Amino acid sequence: MRKNRIESIDFLRGLVMIIMALDHVRDYFFFGSFTSNPSDLATTTPLLFYTRIITHYCAPVFVLLTGTSAYLYGAKKNKRDLSKFLFTRGIWLIFLEIVVNNFVWYFDPSYSLIVLQVIWAIGFGMLFLSGIIYLSNRIISIIGLAIICLHNLFDVFVFEGQSLDAIVWYFLHQQALIEISDQTSLIFGYPIIPWIGLMAIGYILGSLYTDYQDKERTALLMKYGLYAIGAFLILRFTNFYGEPNPFIIQDSITYSIMSFFNTTKYPPSLLYILMTIGPSLLLLSAIEKYKNKVTDFFVVFGRVPLFYYFIHILIIHLIAIILLVVSNKDYSVMLNMTPFLQNQDQFIEYGHPLWVVYVIWLTVILILYPLCYKYMKYKSNSKKWWLSYL
Repeated sequence: MRKNRIESIDFLRGLVMIIMALDHVRDYFFFGSFTSNPSDLATTTPLLFYTRIITHYCAPVFVLLTGTSAYLYGAKKNKRDLSKFLFTRGIWLIFLEIVVNNFVWYFDPSYSLIVLQVIWAIGFGMLFLSGIIYLSNRIISIIGLAIICLHNLFDVFVFEGQSLDAIVWYFLHQQALIEISDQTSLIFGYPIIPWIGLMAIGYILGSLYTDYQDKERTALLMKYGLYAIGAFLILRFTNFYGEPNPFIIQDSITYSIMSFFNTTKYPPSLLYILMTIGPSLLLLSAIEKYKNKVTDFFVVFGRVPLFYYFIHILIIHLIAIILLVVSNKDYSVMLNMTPFLQNQDQFIEYGHPLWVVYVIWLTVILILYPLCYKYMKYKSNSKKWWLSYL
């Protein structure tokens, strides 16, 4: 195994990746997942709501730790080599998002629907990092925090149509769909702001692992995590700033609590980031002193994130097809999903109860573990340069 791997980082990354699979299994299997919003308090249930909310931790932690890993990778290289690596890997990830990820999600060889999701955001985050790493850590911190903390000031700007300025704004800060041609649509699922700011903060977080002793680092991670949680609680209770979806007292305590945690992901609000990154930093601080078979299990997934991401979508999609076949139902909805997604009424009768989602999720993880373990071993024992891009 690579001697310079930091197991606490791999553990946290592996944990959120396993949770991420739950969200994607729900996407493919839950009754109503194609026609309803699990965060809509008017229609959701507490169990469904929290099944969705727990997966909110995945993308921000994934992006944050990508920045951290970039810093640690660059600790062994000069700035020029690191910048080149980040730029080329960013371009590679954008390519994988458009070509590979869209295919495994929809099995549409014509690419009539292209959705730009988290891999796209990470790719552009790397492009952004490749330019700013020449600045001091202090300046990078200021840039990252400014993007995260101030971007909600621009929520008032909402564009429509397909003018150049509208498309630029969709790319930066507003989730939207545009028509590329009569046959092809594109969805900006993950506008790059504030994801690029979060990756910049993750990059600076890497310095805690090179410039500080263990006790200092865990104390700082704990402090930053508590600061984030404290800021979230104050801003959420007051509805002062940082979240377009206000906290509203509901008819019951259960739904009032749900409203409290119902923050905005697209694009991620300041409160969404504070709510997810704060507890994650606390866990990152606490987990350093633990190493056992349980942590080793999560570390396996955390060491092969890109491999895991594409394989887990493919496996989930294939299981969805198999279940339709053995149930003697129309499996064509999963062979080329785009026409059906454009006419979602055809999914009204599709789906399974939530307990089935959890069973399939655990099954997917058990299938993935030996695949990820073998790939982890291969990657750690190989010196092939191109594996750093996978």
